[in-house]
Amino acid sequence: MYSVFFEGFGMGGSLIVAIGAQNAFVLSQGVRRNHHLAVALLCTLCDVILISVGISGVGTAVASNPQLGQIAAFGGAAFLFWYGFGALRSAMKGQSLQTDDHAPDSLRAVLALTLGVTLLNPHVYLDTVVLMGSISGQYPATARTLFGLGAMSASLAWFLLLALGGQALAPVFRRPATWRMLDGAVCATMWFLGTRLILSTLA
Repeated sequence: MYSVFFEGFGMGGSLIVAIGAQNAFVLSQGVRRNHHLAVALLCTLCDVILISVGISGVGTAVASNPQLGQIAAFGGAAFLFWYGFGALRSAMKGQSLQTDDHAPDSLRAVLALTLGVTLLNPHVYLDTVVLMGSISGQYPATARTLFGLGAMSASLAWFLLLALGGQALAPVFRRPATWRMLDGAVCATMWFLGTRLILSTLA
């Protein structure tokens, strides 16, 4: 059962570490020490809510319908391979994370902007509600919960890492080589999970 937790952790971590406005914003708040813990916790809370919706709603629907489960499994695997290919292209291209954007100083304004960069991104719903929910539907109820807890733990660990280690991590994340290695790891994780998902469905 613990392997399911770590599968959820790996899946959630691989989805969340991609370069994007949310990560850049959280890291920039960590660099400035500008309500950085509140920002990290709010981002985590959003993920917890969305993942919970996914594993309890989409996941339950998938688990109760074998044909829907197969469709979700193959669809989820296809998405994982596609996502992994995108990470591979990013690794070959090389990117860097910019953290120089100015952010408001008040707590209310910072939290409002945090919600904006988190909830106005359509990919967050695809990743957390649809994809995580569909893949969790391959497991029984208890394992589905562990899978979701693993994904939530990955969100918490990542956002705290960005917020608390912002000043130390900013120079590292500005280097394209760092993101090449990270994107390569994301690609490998996604392809491994996609292959495992197909094999478990066929079995």
